[in-house]
Amino acid sequence: MKRTILVTGASKGIGKAIACKLSQDGFAIVVHYHNDKQGAIETKNDIEKTGGTARLIQFDVSNRIQCKQTIEADIELHGAYYGVVNNAGIIRDGAFPALTDDDWNNVIHTDLDSFYNVLHPCIMPMIGLRNGGRIIVISSISGLMGNRGQVNYSAAKAGLIGASKALALELAKRKITVNCIAPGLIDTGILDMEPIALQEAMKIIPLKRMGQVNEVAGLASYLMSDIAGYITRQVISINGGMI
Repeated sequence: MKRTILVTGASKGIGKAIACKLSQDGFAIVVHYHNDKQGAIETKNDIEKTGGTARLIQFDVSNRIQCKQTIEADIELHGAYYGVVNNAGIIRDGAFPALTDDDWNNVIHTDLDSFYNVLHPCIMPMIGLRNGGRIIVISSISGLMGNRGQVNYSAAKAGLIGASKALALELAKRKITVNCIAPGLIDTGILDMEPIALQEAMKIIPLKRMGQVNEVAGLASYLMSDIAGYITRQVISINGGMI
């Protein structure tokens, strides 16, 4: 029987690439989406075209009650997840004085609170499998070094790192690993950057290019694998040498 992985934000970009790669690795994938149902269906179809197994799940990662009810119902019906990739997030960039209350609250509630909202209902069933497990949290280079115009996003992504390190300590005796991936500038096909800002970013990337979603997915594939069982409480940044 295939082990099951929940991937949040799997309708596009990094989440979709990770979902497809983990399916190729032999996992059954729970493809999460919030609003982009069509994108999630396309992810599911891509997985099934290559002989994989996938199902859809829909909830708002910032809505604690909805997360709990939906995830618990899915686990009750299909069984516990072996792993979770906590990927879903949003960006609301702007200079700090210009940020609105909603700019701050929406990013914190979606990007940081989702750690608790999504993982909390998953953990005890995962422990109950008595088969170890894998948790991968997608942070950002912004959470490591801070980034101009992203005070809210940097705060949320830094918070994910602290939470992941603490959870790794708690779950280590259960053979459940918890690690962060902190991507740098990744070409998701929907990069929303001014050309001048992109030029400035390239100046501090030694490899002089953006990363690709399949490169992030390759790292997630390794961390989810059995051979990565001795890696936990780590933050691995895939950033072309920015830091």
